[in-house]
Amino acid sequence: MDEKKNIGSLFDRIAARYDLLNHLLSLNIDRRWRRKAVAGIRPIARNAQALDVAVGTADLALELVRQGKTDHVQGLDLSRQMMRIGELKVQRAGMANQICFTEGSALDMPFEDKQFDLVTCAYGVRNFADLDRGLSEMLRVLKTDGQLMILEFSYPSNHLIAWLYDLYFSYILPWVGRLVSKDRTAYTYLNRSVKHFVWGEQMCQRLRQAGFRHVRHRPLTFGITTVYYAVR
Repeated sequence: MDEKKNIGSLFDRIAARYDLLNHLLSLNIDRRWRRKAVAGIRPIARNAQALDVAVGTADLALELVRQGKTDHVQGLDLSRQMMRIGELKVQRAGMANQICFTEGSALDMPFEDKQFDLVTCAYGVRNFADLDRGLSEMLRVLKTDGQLMILEFSYPSNHLIAWLYDLYFSYILPWVGRLVSKDRTAYTYLNRSVKHFVWGEQMCQRLRQAGFRHVRHRPLTFGITTVYYAVR
């Protein structure tokens, strides 16, 4: 999709309403998804370094620190406006010394090889212009035996729920997104980005091909979203 070439500017446009729409359109279940995804990460040292790719408004980064998975999170994102909102949330939470932000691409990360003990990404990998290159970059910056956690939308296996889900994503979500965000194209893109992305075992296979080990996945809420875990 051509929109992926300008994904940073797309999220800049909807940044002001992004959190509101996220919680509204998911009926606030997205908060629970993040909590469950983070809870599944194996304990790591308190002084461990974590990287949150596509950090956005920092919801996942905040959850990592709250659950004690790490004391420091480096956020990376292409959208300046999303990160500005994230910085304000981090300051309000009193975590400004624990969570920091860097503007940059997930396809060419400005970090050293084997720098992080943990790499995470929530609802960002489907926006990569090149998924395999993004996964390779995640592998590169992870230490040996470091953990990867990815949380991403997927499709339910139940046919009825899948039909309702597709109806919601095709019509209701774009309409509400346009109404609230005042952007005519962003939420149409988000709908297409989910429908054309890989999930489940296909995503696990891409992770294995990138070089990750111990790959596993866990569908949440009928498979509407899926959390993936892997190790370098």
